[in-house]
Amino acid sequence: MLESDRARGLHPRVADASGAVDSGRNQFCRSMPALMVAGAVVVIFTARYGLAHASLEGASVETAAAAVAVTIVGHGLALGRPVTRLHGALAAAAVLLAILAGDHGEADVFAALVLAAGLLLMLPCRSRAEPEELPQVHRLVDRTHDDPLAPFAMAANKSYVFSADASAGLAYRALGGLAVVSGDPLGDARRYPEVVSRFAALCRSRGWRIVVLGASESRLPLWQESPGVCGLKAIPIGRDVVVDVATFSLSGRSKRNLRQAVKRTHNAGISTEVVPEQELSAELRAELDDVMQASGRAAAGERGFAMMLGDTLSGHYPDVWLIIARDRAGRAQAFHRYAGTGGGTDLSLELPWRRKGAGNGIDERLSVDMIEWARHAGVQRVSLAFAPFPELFSQDPNTGLLVRAAYLLAHTGDRLIKLESLYRYLRKFDALGERRYVLISLTQLLPALFVLLRLEFGHRPSRSR
Repeated sequence: MLESDRARGLHPRVADASGAVDSGRNQFCRSMPALMVAGAVVVIFTARYGLAHASLEGASVETAAAAVAVTIVGHGLALGRPVTRLHGALAAAAVLLAILAGDHGEADVFAALVLAAGLLLMLPCRSRAEPEELPQVHRLVDRTHDDPLAPFAMAANKSYVFSADASAGLAYRALGGLAVVSGDPLGDARRYPEVVSRFAALCRSRGWRIVVLGASESRLPLWQESPGVCGLKAIPIGRDVVVDVATFSLSGRSKRNLRQAVKRTHNAGISTEVVPEQELSAELRAELDDVMQASGRAAAGERGFAMMLGDTLSGHYPDVWLIIARDRAGRAQAFHRYAGTGGGTDLSLELPWRRKGAGNGIDERLSVDMIEWARHAGVQRVSLAFAPFPELFSQDPNTGLLVRAAYLLAHTGDRLIKLESLYRYLRKFDALGERRYVLISLTQLLPALFVLLRLEFGHRPSRSR
């Protein structure tokens, strides 16, 4: 562990071989059982105080509010949620205001403030992004092979848990009482069980529930058989699309559409070049930024969690490559951004950018030329994207009614989320790979859906440029 980690207290501290957590140094989510118990007593006392001075008409409202508040506090105590000084101060303020409202006969206001006191006291802590861990995380990414999501653990909005020897780790973000893991662990696979155990211990100390977004099929037992994790249901969400560089070819009937798309770009005079992002000149960066702005989605294009790196063109991340498509006049029309992993064995596409109105086939040309570049660079696998729910678009006549209904919904909403368009593009490469899952407790399904949508579509923090 780095000294900065110790100062912040955000990583689990293992006091012995059992993995017990020492959270005494935590400056942000300090465990204060006495304060929690005192808070519960204060809420109960406030309810009783208000009821003693309220009218009979308001008694039922106040009783219900007090019962709900006590339930909230009890639930938080059962989860082991820590309380910050700010939580305690806000809850105390709500209690004082409730007393005043009760004295003035404001039963509804009293009830609302009692509820607020319980909620504020048990408000779950968030994780804190740790972008300064980038060098350590990159070392783990560099040791991780055949994992298309591994590079995205470096994103600026992630927090981390490492093994005792720092040879393995995982990325996560906690929000709304749920700690969402980003993909699979990284680094030395022999230490993955230890990392999962440490993460589970950290979640217990914070009162967080675990969700895993983008777990590969081969790593499901890591979570489902861990003694520190229980009750997670594996729900398939799609497949990786990974091209084997050594065997890829444009020949054959199955590649006809892809071959034709690439040929159109050659006929149109499109050329491509591959450049490392960290070596962009100011002039080239400005030119590519213009492509992003002209794409029509630059402002919201970098939204995501488990499958997004972010900070495009910043040069903050090592082993990031751009392949640029230029028209006959030499003007940049589009570019794709790839992140490397496994010490140069794997590349993963993050986002494609293209001007509105750019010629058809440019994305296919960029993908094919990147695969060819990868072949000469010694790369073994190129991940082109993640295909969500490919079964919806497989056109299997034996699919059930529910799948057909889901397809109609996806087809209708393709203008917004473009699942079908993405599938049609990826199908040209004939490279569907390992299935990915979300691991989730069904009892937490609704709040987990809200948090996952918030992580995927909410504001992304960026590194300063």
